[in-house]
Amino acid sequence: MTQSLLGREHILASAGEQLRVLNNPALSQRPFDEALAGSGLDPLTSTGIEILQVNVGKLCNQTCNHCHVDAGPDRTEVMTRQTAEWCIRALASTKIPTLDITGGAPELNPQFRFLVTESRRLGRHVLDRCNLSVLLLNSQKDLGEFLARHRVEVVASLPYFMAANTDAQRGEGVFDKSIEAMRLLNSLGYGREGSGLKLNLVYNPVGAFLPPPQAAMEADFKRELLARHEVVFNSLYAITNMPISRFLEFLLRTNNYDGYMRKLIQAYNPVAAAGVMCRNTLSIGWDGALYDCDFNQMLDLPVSFGSPLHIRDFVLGRLDERRIVTGQHCYGCTAGLGSSCGGATA
Repeated sequence: MTQSLLGREHILASAGEQLRVLNNPALSQRPFDEALAGSGLDPLTSTGIEILQVNVGKLCNQTCNHCHVDAGPDRTEVMTRQTAEWCIRALASTKIPTLDITGGAPELNPQFRFLVTESRRLGRHVLDRCNLSVLLLNSQKDLGEFLARHRVEVVASLPYFMAANTDAQRGEGVFDKSIEAMRLLNSLGYGREGSGLKLNLVYNPVGAFLPPPQAAMEADFKRELLARHEVVFNSLYAITNMPISRFLEFLLRTNNYDGYMRKLIQAYNPVAAAGVMCRNTLSIGWDGALYDCDFNQMLDLPVSFGSPLHIRDFVLGRLDERRIVTGQHCYGCTAGLGSSCGGATA
């Protein structure tokens, strides 16, 4: 079905093709806006921006099977200093408390340390969405010390506490590198009680299923990682794999798309929908374009309904109560206990 529908090995080359699949009535089921309306949430609107999430680009030292950014070592999309300065100017003009920096491997972007330093100078909390292995690159030998010095919260991807599962999703040898990087962070105080340096892990399922309850997974991860590798962390976030980009390709290639979407739709949770991250987050693309979330960014669905479209035109009053752009992929954030960049929402 998928090969005849899309006709090539790299199934989905553009956001438009992904949307064509997601919105195809033959492949989709209940419209997401219909589910929102049944919950009294249509139209979905922002409740005020508490997090400015900056995606600095798609350059990464890994090529993960589930990556919704389609990041990798060959990607050339990187944020410029001008765009980074616009981000800091926007942050300075508000009381938004948190800057959330993501990628790609955000640390590989030349503007990463500028964004961290300037945001901390403004007194804002900074999150770094880290793949762990980047800490071991020769070019990043002082990265851990830099993060600790600026009290940056590290949110690190680790699909499982066993090597086979992690390497299947992220590449051969990535698990061992991740453990080595966690040891480095632990040695700097990250994950240690009383240090104030937070190290949180992110769990993604390795297949076409929803994540187990977050609290149970956190307990398992803490027990097993301590017993097997003597590493510690603060919290674990369980995040549902979104049916976009490489994971959508996987679903189509393995004929799991219909079944996975059915799971998401049947598991729709109004409480999770009310707490979706787009309601308190504004996403900024590597080129400065504005989006309601990082997932909309990857589908080329910018903010709409009269909102400013670029960070250089940022006006808080026109964005913090904006109407949010939604679609079928939004079932990924509203299924079960919900899913966000901070884990479960219900």
